[in-house]
Amino acid sequence: MTRRTPGNTVDRTFDRLRTPRGLFGFLKTAAVCTLIAGLLSPLSPLAPATEAQAAAPNDYCGGQCSDILPPGQSGNATLAQVILNQAFGVQPDHADDQLGPYADLATGYSGLTSAGINNFFNDSSFGVPADQVASTLAPAGRTDVKIVRDKKTGVPHITGTTRYGTEFGAGYAAAQDRLWLMDVFRHVGRGQLTPFAGGDPSNQGLEQEFWRHAPYTEADLQAQIDNAVAVNGARGKQALDDVNAYVAGINAYIDASDSGRYFPGEYVLTGWKDSITNAGTIQKFKPTDLVALASVIGALFGSGGGGEVNNAISLMAAQSKYGVAEGTKVWEAFRERNDPEAVLTVHDGESFPYANAPADPKGEALPDAGTVAEQPLVYDRTGSAATASADKASRTATATALTSAKRGMSNALVVSGAKTASGHPVAVFGPQTGYFAPQLLMLQELQGPGLSARGASFAGLSMYVELGRGQDYAWSATTSGQDIIDSYAVELCQDDVHYLYHGTCTPMEKIEQTNAWKPTTADGTAAGSYRMQVYRTKYGPVSHRATVDGKKIAYTTLRSSYMHEADSIIGFMMLNDPDAVKGPADFQAAVQHINYTFNWFYADSKHTAYYNSGDNPVRANGVDAEFPVWAQPAYEWRNWVPSTNTADYTPASAHPNSIDQDYYISWNNKQALDYSTAPWGNGSVHRGNLLEDRVKKLVAAGGVTRVQLVKAMADAALADLRAEDVLPKLLRVVNSSPVTDSAAAAAVGKLSAWVTAGAKRTETTPGSKTYANADAIRILDAWWPLLVQGEFQPGLGTDLYTAMTNNLPVDEAPSAAHGPTGSHAGSSFQYGWWSYVDKDIRAVLGEPVQGGLTQKYCGGGTLSGCRDVLISTLKTAAGKTAAQVYPADKVCTTAGNQWCADSIVQRTLGGIKHKNISWQNRPTYQQVVEFASHR
Repeated sequence: MTRRTPGNTVDRTFDRLRTPRGLFGFLKTAAVCTLIAGLLSPLSPLAPATEAQAAAPNDYCGGQCSDILPPGQSGNATLAQVILNQAFGVQPDHADDQLGPYADLATGYSGLTSAGINNFFNDSSFGVPADQVASTLAPAGRTDVKIVRDKKTGVPHITGTTRYGTEFGAGYAAAQDRLWLMDVFRHVGRGQLTPFAGGDPSNQGLEQEFWRHAPYTEADLQAQIDNAVAVNGARGKQALDDVNAYVAGINAYIDASDSGRYFPGEYVLTGWKDSITNAGTIQKFKPTDLVALASVIGALFGSGGGGEVNNAISLMAAQSKYGVAEGTKVWEAFRERNDPEAVLTVHDGESFPYANAPADPKGEALPDAGTVAEQPLVYDRTGSAATASADKASRTATATALTSAKRGMSNALVVSGAKTASGHPVAVFGPQTGYFAPQLLMLQELQGPGLSARGASFAGLSMYVELGRGQDYAWSATTSGQDIIDSYAVELCQDDVHYLYHGTCTPMEKIEQTNAWKPTTADGTAAGSYRMQVYRTKYGPVSHRATVDGKKIAYTTLRSSYMHEADSIIGFMMLNDPDAVKGPADFQAAVQHINYTFNWFYADSKHTAYYNSGDNPVRANGVDAEFPVWAQPAYEWRNWVPSTNTADYTPASAHPNSIDQDYYISWNNKQALDYSTAPWGNGSVHRGNLLEDRVKKLVAAGGVTRVQLVKAMADAALADLRAEDVLPKLLRVVNSSPVTDSAAAAAVGKLSAWVTAGAKRTETTPGSKTYANADAIRILDAWWPLLVQGEFQPGLGTDLYTAMTNNLPVDEAPSAAHGPTGSHAGSSFQYGWWSYVDKDIRAVLGEPVQGGLTQKYCGGGTLSGCRDVLISTLKTAAGKTAAQVYPADKVCTTAGNQWCADSIVQRTLGGIKHKNISWQNRPTYQQVVEFASHR
């Protein structure tokens, strides 16, 4: 079962996607120059720029709104452009022109000025000045919409005189910029990636992972659309009209690019089109494709909770070692559901109780020891599906989908006008969605009846701006990950595919998907096939098998957004409607319609606001959301209707929310007092502290500016959380007596100097590709996993230590390929044992600790014993070479390249590749906003 907090493993997940990297082999045997010459002519046509451009409609930002989204707007490339890029590194227009400014902030933020903000961001004012119009297009010859693209970034500014025309233009522009990516994602969502893109083991693993989350039939997808329309009145009907217009725009571009022969080159490389005869078909889109696509995004970013079976296993390990009562206390201490030292987004003391531990748990269905087995997914393997690498990919996909894989991204810094220099709120915020080529998100501006917004949307879902700005307000989101997923134990009857539902022996529903593939230019994987099979119950898909008290059971996974990914469209529609959002209360009302688990932030010229969204089910009294419960009426969600998967949900007032707090920060940290965190690791040290400490200091001084808030974000983006918040305490233990060992003393000196210098992972000079304090960084990277194991494993024992690390990884350094995001992913320091180390070391030092662990672990709890453990592990770490700490990989071909090991890679989801950039831990799409006035 997945403990899902949308997002970090998105990098690792999509790193498994097979793309046309096999093209190099193809080029070796092709007459490259001849081929390029024959293909250069069918490039996407651009209409000439027009002289006149209407004034920006109702823009109240006064030139103080900016944004950035690397690598660039253009995400489609013809075959000729793919070949030029792969062979000679040539970039299509606007494919990478936002990557440089984004990367440069890491070394340029210290000298930032107000006038210089747009050296690192784009001006996100509405409209395009006449002298900056690059092209104007009336898609499909329509007279009710124009797509204007600007010279600097190529962003589409879509203006329509009718609602249908505006949405048609949005679909057309999306296909212009991301058609191949959209096609990939609709096939991922349908569990059909391998027949579309090739049978590489990575593609096999990807479709398996997502099909476990949402094994939908075509009827299921259509039912979501029908339901969203039926229950939302006029807005539901408008949403359907918008979707139909958007899909029509996508399909119009498919027709135009096919006849004009400027469609994405990946269709040729994967065998769907012939580059010479143009034979072949690009499948048209339909509304259910968007639901399939939304199911992928929802699983990645908007589904918090799960992991109950893993939790049960680690609880039982603790109880086996310590006994039931003490073992439960030990487990709860590590779980940190409501840690009193955790940084909070709503910090004014207001309490929002949710999913807390019941005093007397009811209905728990803990497995008998050693009986848990994952439910198989793949059957009848043939050819390349039966290889060792394919089996490994399947095991990785299963682990990601069913165990404690961690996701969670994005950050926000929002300061009330009462604390700013101008008297207007300032916000720096955005989603941390990983780094891809093309990017998962795309920029656009929409202006039409009932639509007025600019910002980012997921490709294929851009009928509305999902994160961005309106006429006089801006909004953004971070992953919240509160628990909307539960596990039920269904008792089996008759055989392994029947279960008891309310006393009646009921057959499980078997959903199947058979996939087959053959070699292509892009993916030479040999032919193969397999069948995926999921058993569905009224309590959701089966995830595990086990026995409970000797009875054969199946564990299922039920989430409140299951069969409801389409519902959130209403909230996004409202955010784009200037008549629906006129202030903070309207904003909160809009995002209440979004059932993804997100933290939403808002700023206009007068107010700020926050709201935590998601359909939080009302659980039966006594049910502990952390563990599986029996599938019986007494333990079901209140008023749960299995045929529609609807139930009672907690009211809006029970969700963490706030208006005009002095400041808000979020980096996937705990939302509010008593609001239980679904992810593990929300304790005294969390990456949210990196923002909290900096913003709190600015607010205390007063007069906060856009420049200061950008600097705070950028400074936190380079900080090593371990070094800033935990290392000083470790060094206090080490230095509690003179360090006489020369190797240890040298390491201590380097680490101390790094802490004094600010504990950043940053280049010596821009472009040097060498870190300042490189030795200290190497030592800590090597030391952290050693010190954690040395500190905790002796006390916990191997079995419990292993069970706990399955719930929460030890480390997530930028270069840690073993971490939940993998290497080269940017996002770092969300999941790790830094809070445990912090609390334990402070206890050993005799400092007060709120919500501490049940015992002192380091060195048996004595200062001298702890010091011995730290020095011993430090000496081992210091002796590790850079080549040992930073092994070579497919990006860094030489072991020991520290900068490269940390560097961010735009992971290819198509045929265009980009350079890697220096590490930063910040949102992918980011806004800087300060509205000067209001309607």
